[in-house]
Amino acid sequence: MKDPNNPCIFCKIRKEELQFENQLAYSSTDSYPVSELHSLIVPKRHVETYFDLTKEEIQACNELILKTKERILKQDSSVEGFNIGTNAGKSAGQSIMHCHIHLIPRREGDVENPQGGVRSVIPNKQHYKRKL
Repeated sequence: MKDPNNPCIFCKIRKEELQFENQLAYSSTDSYPVSELHSLIVPKRHVETYFDLTKEEIQACNELILKTKERILKQDSSVEGFNIGTNAGKSAGQSIMHCHIHLIPRREGDVENPQGGVRSVIPNKQHYKRKL
């Protein structure tokens, strides 16, 4: 199996793979989508995690998150929500060591119980009962 970090697959993106780009970041579809139209927003500068981004890079990524979200909503009227997330470090599940932000479209019924959303990264913590 080819190592996606050597060379970094996000540093070698081809123009035809881009959805959108600006001076500091780009968006593309995820090669292993969690749901249809799952997209990635990636800073152009090779940095390992979200916490290594400059304020300008964060703003550039945020602009593309919003632009990509609008594109997804125009392409698929069944999309009713989104999960946005990034993995920072191997213990958090990061496998490609170049920062990337997942924008995952969600549809009614795509999972039995979506309560907790991103909390499902630790499965027994996803579903919870509020304390009154």
